Amino acid sequence: EAIKVHDLCQQHNIPVWCGGMLESGIGRAHNIALASLPNFVLPGDVSASQRYWKRELLTQPIEATPHGTIAVPTGVGFGFDIDFPFLDSITVRQEIVR
Repeated sequence: EAIKVHDLCQQHNIPVWCGGMLESGIGRAHNIALASLPNFVLPGDVSASQRYWKRELLTQPIEATPHGTIAVPTGVGFGFDIDFPFLDSITVRQEIVR
């Protein structure tokens, strides 16, 4: 749905931005991918993952460069590996929806 909003705004020459502050690394990784689309031309506020969290849900934290930018991964998927053992250790409930 977010990509549809991006595309609609782009068709009507409406610039967009992506904001994100308190997401875990998983949500932040998706924000990074979304913010890399061509019509995200306004400055966003996607920050490094360790700014708000003591321990990240990813195997490697998302880090900003000294210039305040974050590299967009080029690999398959959203570009980061989830730390499943840590995620399992803090999970209090799991529900499968089919």
